[in-house]
Amino acid sequence: MADLTNDFLGVKSPNPFWLASAPPTDKEYNVRRAFEAGWGGVVWKTLGAEGPPVVNVNGPRYGAIYGADRRLLGLNNIELITDRSLETNLEEMARVKSDYPDHALIASIMVPCEEEAWAAILPRVAETGADGIELNFGCPHGMSERGMGAAVGQVPEYIEMVTRWCKKHYDRPVIVKLTPNITDIRKPATAARNGGADAVSLINTINSITSVNLDSFAPEPTIDGKGTHGGYCGPAVKPIAMSMVSEIARDPETHGLPISGIGGITTWRDAAEFMTLGCGTVQVCTAAMTYGFKIVEEMKRGLSEWMDDKGFASTSDFVGKAIPNVTDWQYLNLNYVTKARIDQDACIKCGRCYAACEDTSHQAISMSPDRVFEVEDDECVACNLCVDVCPVEECITMERLPTGSVDPRTGKRIETDYANWTTHPNNPLAPAAE
Repeated sequence: MADLTNDFLGVKSPNPFWLASAPPTDKEYNVRRAFEAGWGGVVWKTLGAEGPPVVNVNGPRYGAIYGADRRLLGLNNIELITDRSLETNLEEMARVKSDYPDHALIASIMVPCEEEAWAAILPRVAETGADGIELNFGCPHGMSERGMGAAVGQVPEYIEMVTRWCKKHYDRPVIVKLTPNITDIRKPATAARNGGADAVSLINTINSITSVNLDSFAPEPTIDGKGTHGGYCGPAVKPIAMSMVSEIARDPETHGLPISGIGGITTWRDAAEFMTLGCGTVQVCTAAMTYGFKIVEEMKRGLSEWMDDKGFASTSDFVGKAIPNVTDWQYLNLNYVTKARIDQDACIKCGRCYAACEDTSHQAISMSPDRVFEVEDDECVACNLCVDVCPVEECITMERLPTGSVDPRTGKRIETDYANWTTHPNNPLAPAAE
């Protein structure tokens, strides 16, 4: 059976599944229940500076986006960092770490962008026995208006500066949590590395308004007739998160920088995908809030079975395995030619492939009077839309044309050699043909 035990920055945990800093990790009661349910670690809900705690709204804090079956696809969150006192949180963290020494406990922190503020809180966090800290440079609402959260994470110079302060005043791992509300995620990641960060975690939530009530004409969630932008999370953000993770993992400036992956992780498969893109651990929030802490049982079981099937003894065997296969568009092989193929025995004659292709794509699927759908190879560009809209799995597949055959659409012979846009004769910047 595969070994799920994890070592991230020297922080040991029973498995790579951690709960992200969020409502599920807001207090001792929650975290104890999480560890008993099987989570490998937690990032404690973000701590603020000593003094009067922040004040959260007393009305709705979440807005939702649903799929057709009312499956939760995304949450819009307007909750702030912990609204409990720093002293209370620190006391609870110390008790939990004492009782669960083999589980990872990371303290998320957000204080004003002044060295004195960080120097004051870090020794107190260290006294709890926490395994490390995560610098919350991502919250897009509430705290950013106060010069914290995403207001720091969007300025690489600030990231590097604060990270240096933390490495100066704290002797355990420092993880920098990055905001996705930025044009190029590589810039803040590089700044974190330059500041001495031991790792980065991403993504934090995406700036969003999920819906507007068409009776009150206010964004939801609505507080006394008004709404605001919040942070978007859940399965819908997973593709954005994985792209940003991959950019950091393969960029020469940040390659090798440890990553804790966050963003829509709901199943073991999601976790495995993030890890193949370079994540040493994964952090989960919305899935736990939707299905409860016990969902980790399915995650652990599924990941372990997949690892057994693939012959992976430990998670380190596949972390980063997909990175060499992530490239830029210009390097994709233009001599790779496929065509769609429809399995007539599996086809239920719904016509979705025909409608999608006829109306919005390349008119490459014909429909007979008795609703038999066939691919017209002389029009098919192999865009894969028919595969994506077909409700029957594996009914439509893409088949590669053999080398030496002629593509009916272009009339050109399929070449063996790899060729990409950098050398294509249509590219005005390509080297002249010899």
